Amino acid sequence: LCTQLSSVTFQLLLKLTTVYFVFYFLFTLGLIIRKSLVLPYPVDALVCDVCLLFLLAALDFLHFFCGVKGNLTESERYILANLIVTGTTILLTIYFLVWQTYVMRADIIISSVLLVAYGLDGVLALSTLARLASVYS
Repeated sequence: LCTQLSSVTFQLLLKLTTVYFVFYFLFTLGLIIRKSLVLPYPVDALVCDVCLLFLLAALDFLHFFCGVKGNLTESERYILANLIVTGTTILLTIYFLVWQTYVMRADIIISSVLLVAYGLDGVLALSTLARLASVYS
């Protein structure tokens, strides 16, 4: 008996989250540039916000890679790595939602949507990991 343990829903959500993240990244970068031109943005805070945004982009790529590879190869290690990276991306998204230098309503809306997407990714990754662990143990 050959059972497929990978999750189509998880795969689709990973791709949707990544597509949304591209929008999120460009929009947030544009907002940071606009805020730095209009508001008195301290240089060190500007550098910090931009660096954290690029770190979030790198982690989102890793999140997508580990999730897709772990799901398609049914690898517990990659799914676990995806969960760890998802936790980190959630923390960084909370930074942009609450703690960045200037938080606008647009930041709150787009960061909240990204948090929901990462949360769903995490739930589906956890259920996929549980399914894999139950079969291979």
